Amino acid sequence: MHRSRSGIVARALAAACACAQVANGAPPAVTGSAENFATGAFAAALEPRTFEFPRDHGPHPAFRQEWWYFTGNLAAADGERFGFELTFFRVALVAPADGRAEASAWRSREIYVAHFAVTDVARKRFRFQQKLSRAALGLAGAQSAPLHVWLDDWWLEESAAGNSGHWKLHAAQPGYAIDLALEPQSAPVLNGDAGLSRKSEQAADATYYYSVPRLAVTGHLVRDAEPLELHGLAWLDREWGSGGLGPRQAGWDWFGLQLDDGSALMFYALRDKDGARDGHSAGTFIAADGTARALSNTDVSIAVGGSWRNRSGERYPAAWRIRVPALALDLSVHPALADQELRTTPPYWEGAVDVSGDRSGETVRGRGYVELVGYAQER
Repeated sequence: MHRSRSGIVARALAAACACAQVANGAPPAVTGSAENFATGAFAAALEPRTFEFPRDHGPHPAFRQEWWYFTGNLAAADGERFGFELTFFRVALVAPADGRAEASAWRSREIYVAHFAVTDVARKRFRFQQKLSRAALGLAGAQSAPLHVWLDDWWLEESAAGNSGHWKLHAAQPGYAIDLALEPQSAPVLNGDAGLSRKSEQAADATYYYSVPRLAVTGHLVRDAEPLELHGLAWLDREWGSGGLGPRQAGWDWFGLQLDDGSALMFYALRDKDGARDGHSAGTFIAADGTARALSNTDVSIAVGGSWRNRSGERYPAAWRIRVPALALDLSVHPALADQELRTTPPYWEGAVDVSGDRSGETVRGRGYVELVGYAQER
């Protein structure tokens, strides 16, 4: 998605097929390919645009899909560490309506998918849950002014302070629930070419993509009926478009790293089907003062230093050395827990990581999140 998380959404929709059929009859083919995603009925991310905030925090129904992607590392008062992921995906089944009212309140033109995961480092637990719903009868949806994105009883909403990029999150699953307040520490950062992120040589394989790399978090987590006050940092990724991965691409490794000197690094390494890194891999380095520098495929080297196998024996990378010579940046990245795989449809690994290394000879440390897609088979 800065890769194309549309691949996650597209394959997750296979699990929601029955719901989609109830809503609209048999849905159109939904895959990660540009041939199926890019149709004339939907808007396409083809050239840079002017972003407007807070409007662009809200939905973009002219495009086929979009997502709100939160990840973060939090600590309790006694130092216990938790990671969390809460993501909402909107996917259109048919082109935007022509303005006429729907014939039935049961009918829906969109499907929503959401993932919620908690990494409980001290107890060596990783818990996740997936929800899917059509956007009808108030079951799921997204709106602007005030911002509100929801699926069942999970939600993202604008805080009472007004539509200024201050948000609240709520989600619950067996054993864990979160209620968090998030406050941005910088303006949104546009990735790619002024916010246009191209994923392949095909023009339609692109998204509009921005990040908020530092969100101060306060709130609480309830673990096994015990409430814990938390604080820490989160990261928001926002993308929308109507394309997918290119026909030669099979997955990606995404890194969102927050360093203790106030800087941050985002990079997505797209993988082709032959295992080679795709030339459209890219990222952004954000300095402590908020200055952003676009990074191309050749600007960043990534060496894998370890691996982890899931219960099916499929191998994921599990340690990395990331170097950006132009920034004199050399980082080692290690998972907080080995098993942070979401066994959803499709399965993928997304988890909290620790960062150490140096920049221009000075020691730096940090934390972040890594996402690994395309290593495990759908089950």
